[in-house]
Amino acid sequence: CWVSKYLKECSMKVWISAFRLRTLPLALSSIFLGTFLALRNGVFDVTVFILASTTTIFLQILSNLANDYGDSQHGADSAEREGPQRAVQSGEITKEAMLKGIIVFVGLSLISGVWLIFAAFGAVDKLFWLFLVLGIAAIGAAIKYTAGANPYGYKGFGDLFVFVFFGLVGVLGSYFLYSHSFDWLMLLPASACGFLATGVLNVNNIRDIESDKKAGKYSIPVRIGRDAAVRYHSWLLRGAALFMICYAALSRFSIVEYLFILAFPLLDKNDKAVKKKTTPAQLDPYLKQLALSTFFMVLLFGVGVWLAKLF
Repeated sequence: CWVSKYLKECSMKVWISAFRLRTLPLALSSIFLGTFLALRNGVFDVTVFILASTTTIFLQILSNLANDYGDSQHGADSAEREGPQRAVQSGEITKEAMLKGIIVFVGLSLISGVWLIFAAFGAVDKLFWLFLVLGIAAIGAAIKYTAGANPYGYKGFGDLFVFVFFGLVGVLGSYFLYSHSFDWLMLLPASACGFLATGVLNVNNIRDIESDKKAGKYSIPVRIGRDAAVRYHSWLLRGAALFMICYAALSRFSIVEYLFILAFPLLDKNDKAVKKKTTPAQLDPYLKQLALSTFFMVLLFGVGVWLAKLF
């Protein structure tokens, strides 16, 4: 692989582990939801879909690498951390090599993103520059979560940025790339997707609450305590379900388009687990469970849209 040759020091297996591919379904959920909303309104472009998905994958991997580098830089990935081992923390990837990796994925994100914007709008106009600024902001947000001199993730703003980029920007932005239009009602499903992505981050932060305290990482759970963070988690999941149902009702969905409700028991399972599981080892599987549940709900939403058009 040319990436591993450029980065030299480590095998591709080590880099793939550092990419944390289990986070990709959650990142793609917003793009898929925006795509299904566009399909419901009769617009779709396969090139835009492929490029939007590719750009999102590059941005998510960039975020994961920057998070690995930043947490090791600021001490959150110390030996006392009980979550999955990180590449820089373990010594499998040096800080210098990780910086190279970050640069590679900044470049890939920019190339794919510019290609995407041009494919969507066909010209270098005001919309092109607007989405380019949004893309650069997404790259900056991916890097500055834990990396750099003043990372916002250490100040407790991670939840806000995840909600904005994994919800509002991801869903509404991808919808706009297809349709070149905006519908205020779509703030409901976009917010629902943002709530669930924030929920995944919240499970992560509840799991790491003790090690984050020692590292000076003031996440929401560190600031408000575990009990309040668990209640906050319940509201995120319930809010997502409520917003999806409200959107369906206000948009006059047919019965088959309510298929996404079948994913709600999985959200309830996650809610109950976060309340009952108290150790990092017990909580860790529920990051993946919530991410996959979110992706499953979005896929069911798409199937419902397809069935409604079919029949």
